[in-house]
Amino acid sequence: MLRQLRPAFLMLLALTLVTGGLYPALVTGIARLAFAKQAGGSLIVRDGVVAGSELIGQRFDDPALFWGRPSATTPACNAGASSGSNLGPLHPALEDAVKQRIAALRASDPGQSAPIPVDLVTTSGSGLDPHVSPAAALWQVSRVARVRGLDEAKVKALVEKHVEGRDLGILGEPRVNVLALNLALLEIDR
Repeated sequence: MLRQLRPAFLMLLALTLVTGGLYPALVTGIARLAFAKQAGGSLIVRDGVVAGSELIGQRFDDPALFWGRPSATTPACNAGASSGSNLGPLHPALEDAVKQRIAALRASDPGQSAPIPVDLVTTSGSGLDPHVSPAAALWQVSRVARVRGLDEAKVKALVEKHVEGRDLGILGEPRVNVLALNLALLEIDR
C-alpha cells in the first residue's frame, strides 16, 4: 500500500506545483507582457488618479452626467457581487422596477418624448455593464446639455465621437463607454 501512496502523493505534489503555480505564473507573465493594459484591469487614469475601469460600470445619478445601465448588484455596481437579478420577464418585481426606472428617466427630462431605450431600464446579466447603446446615450443628450448649459449639438457630437464599433467589425454591437464619455464631458468644463 505504501508503494502505491508514495507515487500518488508525488504526482499530486508535482501537478499542484505545475497547475497551481507554474502555469498561472506563466500565463500571468505573458498577459502582462502582451496585454499590459487589460491584465492591469483596463484602468482609466485622469490627472494621475484612477477614475475607474473600462470594464466595470459605475453608478452615475447626477443629472449633469450620462447614466449607465441600472445595476442589479447591491450596492449598485459592486464588482464583488456581480450578478443579475434572476427575475424572469413576467415577474411582477421586474415590471415594477422597470416602471420606476421609466418614471425616474421621464422626471429627469420631462421635455424628452422619444421612447426610452431598453438598456436604460433593464439590468445586464452581470450588473456591471460599463456600456450603453448609442441610442441610450443619445436619449440623454437633451438632459445633459440643458443641465450643463451646453449646446445640444456639441453634446451629441461628443456622444457620437465616443461610439465604439463592433469588435473586429462583426462581433457585438456598437456601444458607448459611460465612464469615458463622462470624463470627456468633464473636460469640456476645464
